[in-house]
This record gives sequence, C-alpha cells and structure tokens, in this order.
Amino acid sequence: MKFVYIFGSLGGLLFGYDTGVISGAILFIEKQLDLQSWGQGWVVSSVLLGAVLGSAIIGPLSDRLGRRKLILLASVIFFIGALGSGLAINVGILIGARIVLGMGVGVASALIPTYLAELSPAHKRGYLTGLFQLMVMTGILLAYVTNYAFSGLYTGWRWMLGFAALPAAILFVGALVLPESPRFLVKTGRADDAMTVLRNMYHDDQELVDEKVAEIREQAAVNEGGWGELFSRTARPALIAALGLAIFQQIMGCNTVLYYAPTIFTDVGFGVAAALIAHIGIGIFNVIVTAVGIKMMDRVDRKTMLIGGAIGMAASLFVMSFAMRFSGGSQAAGIICVVALTIYIAFFSATWGPVMWTMIGEMFPLNIRGLGNSFGSTINWAANAIVSLTFPVLLNAFGTGSLFIGYGVLCVAAIWFVHSKVFETRNRSLEEIEETLRSRMAKKDVRTPAHG
Repeated sequence: MKFVYIFGSLGGLLFGYDTGVISGAILFIEKQLDLQSWGQGWVVSSVLLGAVLGSAIIGPLSDRLGRRKLILLASVIFFIGALGSGLAINVGILIGARIVLGMGVGVASALIPTYLAELSPAHKRGYLTGLFQLMVMTGILLAYVTNYAFSGLYTGWRWMLGFAALPAAILFVGALVLPESPRFLVKTGRADDAMTVLRNMYHDDQELVDEKVAEIREQAAVNEGGWGELFSRTARPALIAALGLAIFQQIMGCNTVLYYAPTIFTDVGFGVAAALIAHIGIGIFNVIVTAVGIKMMDRVDRKTMLIGGAIGMAASLFVMSFAMRFSGGSQAAGIICVVALTIYIAFFSATWGPVMWTMIGEMFPLNIRGLGNSFGSTINWAANAIVSLTFPVLLNAFGTGSLFIGYGVLCVAAIWFVHSKVFETRNRSLEEIEETLRSRMAKKDVRTPAHG
C-alpha cells in the first residue's frame, strides 16, 4: 500500500512542478518574448484555464470509468503539454501547450484526492490524502531548483518547462500497476476485486473488510446522481462547504505568492539570481511545513487547522503590507518582505493547502463523489485563474503594500466562513459522513410540515 499511496499521489508532484515552474521561467520569457503585464498574466494563467477544463470534464468520467484509467490519461496529457511548452516557437503556441498541460493538472487535482481518500482507512485519511499536497509542494520545490539550474542558459526557460515530461513518464509507468478504488469496484459489481484491495488496506482483517464492503454496497445501491442531486438539499451542506473552501483558498492570495514570488523579490531590490535562491529556500521550508501539517491532520480537527491558518496568513500579510508601504523600499523592507512571505506560505502549506483538498475528497456522497470533487476543483481553478491573471495588473495599479492588505482582509472573511459553514470530517469514515448528510436531511423533512 505504501507504493500505492506514493504513486497515487505522484500526480501532485506534476501538479506542483507545472504550476510552480512558471514563477522563474516568466522572468526570462517576458524579456525574450517582450511580454507586457497582460501577456505575463496569460502565460502564467493559461495552465489554470486548462485546469478548469480538465477538472470540469473529469468528474462524470471518473464515476463511469474509474479513477485508475484517468490517472493514466492525466500522465499522457502532462507529457504532451510539457514537451509542447518546452518546444513552443511563439507566445500563442506556448499558451496553447500550457492549456493542455493545465488539463492534466485539473484532472490530477480533481481525481487524486478522491482516489487517495477511497483507499485510506478513516484514522489515517488526513495524512494519506495530505500526501497529495506534500507532493504538490515537492513539485514546486523541484521547479524552483530547476529554475535556478537552467537560469544561466539563454533558452533555459524551455528546459524549465520541458523537464516535466520526465516525471509524467514515471507516473504513467507507476499507474499501470495501481489498483482501482474499492468503492468504484463495488459500485461496478466487482466486489471480489474490492475485497482484495481492502484486505491490503486493513492488513487482512476479514471481519473489517466484510463490514466495509457491506457499507459500500449499501451506498453504491443508491442510483448514480447527476447535477440535480449535487444541488439537492441533501448534498447542499457539502456543496456549500466545498465551494467556499475552494474559493477562499485562492482569493486569500496563496498562489500569487507561489507563482510571482521571484517577481516580488526583484521588485524590492533582489537580483534575479538572488530572487531564485530565496525562492528555493522558501520551497524547502514549504515542504517541511507541509509534512508537519499533514502529520497533524489526523490529530487536530480540520476546522481548527483552517481557522488557525487563516489567522496566521492574515497577520503575515498585514505585516508585509505595512513594511512595503512605510519603509521607503529600504533593504530592511526587503528582508521583512521575505520573512513575511515565508511565514504566510508556511501557514498556507500546513493548513489550507492540504486540508482543503482532503475535505473536498471526503465530503460528498459516493454516488456524486466524482462529480462533486470535479465541481469543487473546477471552481478552485477558476478562482485561481482569475486571481493569477489579474495579479500583475493589480500589482502595477496598487503596489504590493496595498494589494496584500486586500488579501489579508479576505483571510479574515475565511475565518467566519469556516466557523459557520464547514462541518468536521476528521476520524469519520466516508460512509459515516454520507450517512450524516442523509440523516440530517431526513430529520429536516420530518420537522417540515407537508403543504397540501
């Protein structure tokens, strides 16, 4: 099962690399291709637009074809998009290739947290699904190192973007031997195959395996749901919580920092090489903090982690904004900016990064789980694309100090949302979470008098 969890989450490494590599590559692309603010925004955000498409398509397909086949498809899309980006001869082809690449990112983000959640025991699900986010951060770090390694070459950005083809090929080979989700197997009448996978999950505890198969059978008997059920009163608490988490994760500004940190560092006086080295330092710290965060996920309530993370992110953004506005661009401002950005990313990586993806993979009933995760992921990527596309223009218009105050205010709004609209999922099986949603709806129906 360790092999399954590592290779199952490997798509996260490609997700992280392909979204993070542009942060360094854009410093060279903008000069060689003479990009203005909107041009930079489109090159960076094109992968996000592709992610919206990929995550929108994948939900219904994963409920029909299974999770494993689509992980294979994602690896092929990653490979094609990476090569196309590295070999692009003009801006149009580069944007097109990055849209293809983004489709792979969208597929991975919608599919892999669900796949890992369905292959994880309840008491370890936070940690094991969190491996996806750890792989994302590891991929981002790999991107930062690659950016620095190829920064001395005139065409270094091509190597930066094209390098992702290698892990894509590794993912394809690994996915050939991954098992299918036991919940999908039961739903499609292959209970014996599901038992084999569950025996590995639960270390040959046949009594527990039989119990899990019975639970899955009961919920798999519910007809496959569509958009009507996704927006039904039963699923509404999960839908509101998932969409809110997906949107707030982006509008708090996390990915603007991940994508544009070298640009921010050069704006406060760092040279290009120094900015890329500082970025690597942030990346290393990021991976360490993410590993700590996913270890906490099965010991600390998800809501507590989200609220604590939002408080830390808001405070670091306000400190950074104050330093940038009132220190006159001094060296001290640059140092405070780096420290504040590092703290901000640490709080994000330990909380909102892994917890959001884990909870989206947990919340929805089995018969609409693929569709629900896909919809949540699509909304997340749409918000990501809008924030990232507008960031260079807003940065020019308002400056770093004012812009990050706005992101800090949104962090405060996220605290209210988590407190009032998100329900806890830690240490509860997927079947228990679904039963809670359905029983809550049944109680409401009993309390609501009929109208003739």
